[in-house]
Amino acid sequence: MSTIFATNKKAYFDYEIKDTIEAGLVLKGYEVKSIKNSHISLAGSYATFHGSELFLINTTISEYQSKNQPTNYDKNASHKLLLKKSELEMLLRQIKEKKMVLVPTKIYLKDNKIKVEIGIGRPKKKYDKREVLKEQESRKIIKKYKP
Repeated sequence: MSTIFATNKKAYFDYEIKDTIEAGLVLKGYEVKSIKNSHISLAGSYATFHGSELFLINTTISEYQSKNQPTNYDKNASHKLLLKKSELEMLLRQIKEKKMVLVPTKIYLKDNKIKVEIGIGRPKKKYDKREVLKEQESRKIIKKYKP
């Protein structure tokens, strides 16, 4: 069973996620300790290509121990994602041809390794978001008055 450290709840609201892919994450030791203590936030983060490599941008990994951190520690630093070459090519093709975006949906522990689930999808339009909110509201009302 995998332990989930962080989820990006807004990803499914802001984006129409078509598919997901699992990726490894290049981290330093103190970042791993911080993630295992759930000091991570995926709010506003995304994945992008730099050359032929995929990076996770704008993910906040807070300090594990503030007194023992390196002086040049950046909690919003970008992190390289580890994928097979064929998976990287498939993602790059989808981004260019179908105008998809890559959004991290959750970070979890699998086989004692920290993994990131990347959602592949399109940004939702404003009216799509309104429809989702209306459905949620109607479900709440039905649930409230249901005997």
